[in-house]
Amino acid sequence: MNNNSLSAKPHYPILDGLRGVAAIIVVTFHLTEPLGTGHLDILVNHGYLAVDFFFLLSGFVIGYAYDDRWQKMTIGTFFKRRIERLQPMVVLGMTLGAIGFYFTDSTIWPLIHTVPLWKMLLVMLIGYTILPVPLSMDIRGWQEMHPLNSVGWSLFFEYVANILYAIGIRKLSKPALGILVFIAAIALAQLAITNGDVSGGWTLNVEQVRVGITRTIYPFFAGLLLSRIAKPIRIKNAFLWCSLLVALILYMPRIGGAAHLWMNGVYESVCIIIVFPLIVYLGAGGVIQSQTELKICKFLGDISYPLYLLHYTLVYFYVAWISNHKGVTIVQAWPYALLILIGSIVLAYIVLKWYDEPVRKWLRKKMG
Repeated sequence: MNNNSLSAKPHYPILDGLRGVAAIIVVTFHLTEPLGTGHLDILVNHGYLAVDFFFLLSGFVIGYAYDDRWQKMTIGTFFKRRIERLQPMVVLGMTLGAIGFYFTDSTIWPLIHTVPLWKMLLVMLIGYTILPVPLSMDIRGWQEMHPLNSVGWSLFFEYVANILYAIGIRKLSKPALGILVFIAAIALAQLAITNGDVSGGWTLNVEQVRVGITRTIYPFFAGLLLSRIAKPIRIKNAFLWCSLLVALILYMPRIGGAAHLWMNGVYESVCIIIVFPLIVYLGAGGVIQSQTELKICKFLGDISYPLYLLHYTLVYFYVAWISNHKGVTIVQAWPYALLILIGSIVLAYIVLKWYDEPVRKWLRKKMG
């Protein structure tokens, strides 16, 4: 099958822009995380919800891009397209994580200097496939699926959702999909309210895989359902208002504290189940106001994926620095944090132009 039969549809530029806004907030979350004493007092407290927002966006875009193409597209073609889109950055992220591994010297990762080179390289090669490594191969000590690039766990679940979509869920009628999404929403709310938040999913054990699956199934397939039933309304300044809403949700301080964990769980449930779909709905129907706004949305959309996939390879050095200087305050840390943030954005753009786009173009020709 040639690529002409799967020619690209018009983009939703505002949704692209919102993905970039959320990606930048994720970086600020990871930069403030090591300054907190625990999950109750991180400055960017709900930054991890960006992942749930990404899943929702992904489900919406997948439905829009592929739902009407299955008459002329095989499951194999679908997976080729997804691999071509996702894997080049996965490989680079794991490679950069491996290059920096032994240089992030810190008491926070006592395992690092006991890890033989062959084992680190094996973890890197497994990471290239995005398959999770078992706890016995945790070479960093954080019990992560991807010790060389922390954010890899969400890409693993992204693939799980894509596989479920391709092999069966795409065939569901709107009512049947609605029932699935409703059940998934109940599961998500139960998880959030019981635990006090939805944070988790990056460890290969039963409890954390359940968290990862629960965080993936509702937003991804709610996004898919939304792409099928939404009748966009045209609103002005949608990018501005939706960006402010995303920022408000992700920068919201922890609610309820240690004494009332369930309150924070209710907040996160409402955000993921109701507010995120509303934001995507408004963003999909929004009107771009100017060429400048279009350029901003395009830039943010273009860098969003490389920024998300690569920033933690730089954050490791920052986390090591903070852990080696006990008692560092936000006032002392912010210049370094700003440097990492700007460096991550610059790196994302360079990688986009010099690696991601050329490699994807090459893969498209090879995979045909």
